[in-house]
Amino acid sequence: MTEADKTKRKPIEATKTCRRLMADHFRELDEAARSGAPKIAWCTSVGPAELLRAMGFLVYFPENHGAMLGSTRMAADLIPAANAIGYSPDICSYLTSDIGSYLRGETPLKTAYGMDLPRPDVLVYNTNQCRDVQDWFAWYAREFQAPLVGIHTQRGVGPVMKSHVEDQAAQIRALIPTLEEVSGRKFDLDRLKETVAESLAVTRLWRAVLECGAARPSPLTFFDACILMGPAVVARGTREATVYYEQLLAELREKIGNREAAVEGERFRLYWEGMPVWGRLRALSDLFLGLKSGVVASTYCNSWIFDALDPDQPFEGMARAYIELFIVRNDDFKEDYIARMHDLYKLDGIIYHDAKTCPNNTNSRYGMPQRLEERLGLPSLTINGDLNDLRCYSEEQSVTNIEAFVEQLADDRV
Repeated sequence: MTEADKTKRKPIEATKTCRRLMADHFRELDEAARSGAPKIAWCTSVGPAELLRAMGFLVYFPENHGAMLGSTRMAADLIPAANAIGYSPDICSYLTSDIGSYLRGETPLKTAYGMDLPRPDVLVYNTNQCRDVQDWFAWYAREFQAPLVGIHTQRGVGPVMKSHVEDQAAQIRALIPTLEEVSGRKFDLDRLKETVAESLAVTRLWRAVLECGAARPSPLTFFDACILMGPAVVARGTREATVYYEQLLAELREKIGNREAAVEGERFRLYWEGMPVWGRLRALSDLFLGLKSGVVASTYCNSWIFDALDPDQPFEGMARAYIELFIVRNDDFKEDYIARMHDLYKLDGIIYHDAKTCPNNTNSRYGMPQRLEERLGLPSLTINGDLNDLRCYSEEQSVTNIEAFVEQLADDRV
């Protein structure tokens, strides 16, 4: 019996609402795919979902499907199908596992909801995460003979300038003619303002949820947040998502009041930098639980906090929100950001995940861990792995290194 088995888990009741909301999301997409209405737009996870919803589209997020392929451990068997048609094993394993899933006709959506991928009427990307999303969506656009439009975001951004925002806002506005043609609807500015307002409500609640991790002891961990964030990705801009996060926040605040810990006997407070290892999420959660170490915050889960959304100036607000994303910024910004997280969450150390196929969301390769350790006195550990391709991840090596890291934290505290 492991230490995690001995420690009673404290369930988060709102997880049930999360599961129901996610199920409703996929079933609504399946019904639309079967009937042909409403129209379906595929969107990258930090793309202009608010505009798409305002124009009457149901929105499907292939990156969410990619995470499902990783968490169900289907990805490694499907990636070779994409490799066989020319997609390198070194590029995004969300992309290769998702295209492999389509080519093989195998998806966790079939098991969970009895559905296949919903056919897109239009595909809309934003390269704020990486260029891979553009190539990923372009493949499906050719496959389905569907329109492809997108936003091209600057990279390595320091301070966000007026010129950045104006450029992005103009690109978002330029999507409207294609979306009007596909949807058969005229753009309605008031409807967009309403959708952005709902999205802003979700993002504020999600921030408050994550900041509950600053409590000692924390009522949730990074591993909980990876599941609980689902509606912030697929349902932002909807009233249902707002209601769910109100419920979740109330529950977490009650846990804080009762000093109910996600990790009983929490000894150390850690930060996770980089992508999850989706296929080992539960195993890693159990490992840290057994080590009485709470991974109380992360960069990844904060990726769906969009404070700059502005219902009064929806295009400019979306533009600024999408370009303020951590992954878009330069190292000076990123290091200052992590320093603020250190101050807020009172961290004892950082775990960096060097994801083999996700260089854009890996920040351990150019000296950042060393610079932050010198600046903050914050010990760090880098583990090698991947978001989806478990062939890149050594569980034995990672467990050994994590255990040794926590042991060193304990020694340093004496």
